[in-house]
Amino acid sequence: MELFQRAKAVRLKCSHDKYLTAEEDEESVTQDRNGSSRAAKWTVEFVDHSEDVIRLKSCYGKYLTASNQPFLLGMTGRKVLQTLPKRLDSSVEWEPVRDNGAVKLKTRYGQFLRANGGLPPWRNSVTHDIPHRTATQEWILWEVHVVEILEAQSPAAKPPPPLVVEKEESFASESSSPARSHSSLSAGFSRQESNDSFVGSPPKGGDGRLIYFHIADEYGQIDDGFEELCITFKGSGVEELTRRLEEELGVDGITVCARSPLNGKLYPLRLHLPPNNATMHVVVVPPSSQALSLRLPADQ
Repeated sequence: MELFQRAKAVRLKCSHDKYLTAEEDEESVTQDRNGSSRAAKWTVEFVDHSEDVIRLKSCYGKYLTASNQPFLLGMTGRKVLQTLPKRLDSSVEWEPVRDNGAVKLKTRYGQFLRANGGLPPWRNSVTHDIPHRTATQEWILWEVHVVEILEAQSPAAKPPPPLVVEKEESFASESSSPARSHSSLSAGFSRQESNDSFVGSPPKGGDGRLIYFHIADEYGQIDDGFEELCITFKGSGVEELTRRLEEELGVDGITVCARSPLNGKLYPLRLHLPPNNATMHVVVVPPSSQALSLRLPADQ
């Protein structure tokens, strides 16, 4: 449950490397590889009468629902749908259960949200069921990727005002970006959609640090209309962080920058990241950007 306590919105990745997705018919729920789609983003709501139960709302304003409709006649699995009931009952309530690094989402009646595999019509379908075969045990495991963090509950997620450095250590201030924005990109980044993009779960203990980032456009500008994205990162080097962001975004040749607290200009990060897994705010500059007249901090 702690994975969701700070979450305003999440995306859920199943064992088939696909994401829980709300279909355009505003009723069906499936799996899709496009995790950057807004349809893969689910808003988290907390249930007043229970600290252990959440609701998940799709981009169409409907709730992830464990229905009583059988997926196939004669089979035990039942359909998972998007619905907007007049009265919010237990069918739209899910209890997160930790399982090592993953989460199971359990209904009130002990069934689990399951991403089915195999041949059609099972392929890409989502049901709720109790897996009886060892081969399908992993189908009820989900990775939780936090897309938006509740600001009131997460001081680290609060974006600082422009040109104000966070109170990390003095070394960390060089690598923290005070800007609170994000832009869609032309060229290689055009497939990303605002804050529906690649985001990692908040780290716990030794699980690494939070890296919040914006993506600059080809002119090095950042759109204030978009919120920061976020990943969890366990490394300590800038090159390693760059490779990680390139993998997440699917584009090579990016430059990871920080914004100078003195004049607001971008400069590329060098060598090592701040110690103690300090949270960072950075800007990703695409290879096509005309803003690559970037300087070292000493040149500022």
